[in-house]
Parts: sequence; structure tokens; C-alpha cells
Amino acid sequence: MRVFVTGASGWIGSAVVPELIGANHQVVGLARSDASAAALEAAGAEVRRGSLDDLDVLRSAADDSDGVIHLAFKHDVAFGEGRFQDAADADRRAVEVFGDALAGSDRPFVLASGLLGLPPGRVITERDGLDAGSLTEMGGGPRARQETALLTLSLASRGVRASVVRLPPTVHGDGDKGFMATLVGIARDKGVSGYLGDGANRWPAGHVLDAANLFRLALEKAPAGTVLHASGDEGVPIREVAEVIGRQLDVPVASVDAADAAGHFTWLAGLIGLDAPASSALTRELVGWRPTQPGLIDDLDKGHYFA
Repeated sequence: MRVFVTGASGWIGSAVVPELIGANHQVVGLARSDASAAALEAAGAEVRRGSLDDLDVLRSAADDSDGVIHLAFKHDVAFGEGRFQDAADADRRAVEVFGDALAGSDRPFVLASGLLGLPPGRVITERDGLDAGSLTEMGGGPRARQETALLTLSLASRGVRASVVRLPPTVHGDGDKGFMATLVGIARDKGVSGYLGDGANRWPAGHVLDAANLFRLALEKAPAGTVLHASGDEGVPIREVAEVIGRQLDVPVASVDAADAAGHFTWLAGLIGLDAPASSALTRELVGWRPTQPGLIDDLDKGHYFA
């Protein structure tokens, strides 16, 4: 297939592009900078210059493709500038454009979404969160992305083979600068590796290479209206994460009082205490996904987060 990929030079995209090329797909990646363009060319992909705001570029690229994988999200706007809704609105506009371009073609459209924003406290499956009434607010941010995921699934009724890959809050691996790298940085700065309460709350996790493999499988064979979970680990207790970090950095491991969470965990304070395990059993059955990379604890123990 000729596949248009947004976010192709990002953390997930940098693994998805070689996964697709390795399976003999032709990749066209969206690049908004010279550095991104150079990285894509070096990986063997074609380059389409533009950003998520260039809707005509998105429409043209989708028209010229056999399928679209939409990974891009304005993380700098959402988190760096504190304008999550603006980033979510841009994401939704892009999905609307892709839906119009692919309508009636039965071509695949795969959206990267997340597991946050679904009801916490129990093991989430691929059948959860399929209606707006079941989504949680969590400050309005993750819910907005989940609503865009529901819009994507609705494209199945318009003749698009649309699917959603829900990513766990931590997609780990060598080079990760996300949640795990942030926790390591906090522990290093504070001199203590912390968790909230007893630290028994669980986060799902997945390796970036396994996630890339799932995006390819979704492109190739996910039925229309499908939700897939990229959680290799169903739920890793946060205390276990803190213990590995403490051991690697040789700092104490301790519970952080809820009243001190914001000061200790900064922007992660509202997330670090979530209990949000997620199963991928239906995903494995449906598309034959078999994670082969190290789980989160083993990956942390490899040491690359601490170099």
C-alpha cells in the first residue's frame, strides 16, 4: 500500500515508518520541519511538507494514498502551552478531513488514541468507551481525544475501514522522552523515587516496537469500526516502577502524601495515582498481535532511561 502517515518522525512514527517499509509498504510522511523531512528521507519514506493545520495538504495526501495512519497530535500546544482543547480541536479537524477524503473507498484509516479518559479502577477492554456517556472528564483533555476516536469509528458507516489504536499512557523504549523519562527526571531532581498511597495502582504499558507492529496490523486487516489496545503489560503497579527507578538511581523509594503530589510530580500529579489497567486480549485474537519486546519493568532495568 501507499500509506500516508502523520506524526511520522515522532516517537511512535519513527518506529511505525520502518515497520511499514519492512512489510513492503510505501510510506509518505507529513513533515513540518527540515529536520523531520531529513529524518523521513533517511528512513526511506517520501515527504509531504505541512502541518495538521494545512487541511488542503492533508486532504490531497489522503486522496493519493491507499490508507492513512494518523499519529500526530500537537503535544507542544496541549502540554507545553497548556491549550489541550486547541490541540484536540486541530486533531478533530484533521480526522474530519481524512474521513471526507476516504469516504466510500473502503480504504483503511488508523487513528492513534489513548487509554486515559476511560473509566478507571477496573480492567478496560476494547469494548469499553464506545459511547460518549461512558467517557470520563479528567479535566476535559483525554475526553476530547476519546470523542475524536468515536468520530473515527463512526466513519465505518461512510465506507471507511476505520480503526482506533488506543495507546497506554507509557509507550516505552530506548529514546522515550515521555512519562517514564519524566518520572526518572523527577526522582533524580528530588532525590527520592515516589508513588502515591501504597503504589498499588496500575498503569498499562507497551513497547514502542510492539505498538508499531500493531499499527501495521491495523492498517492491513483491522475490520471497520475496530478498537485495538497496544498494552503489552495489562497493568504495572506504580510502586514497582518507583522501585526500579530507585534502584537504578540509588535513591530511596517512598510514598508521597497526596497533599504534596503537585509539588513532587508537577504535571504528572493528576495521573500518577490512576488505576487504569487495560487488556489487549481481544486485539490479540482479532489481528494476531503478539508483543515480543521487553515489558516495562524489564525495559527500565536495561538502564537506558538512566544513561
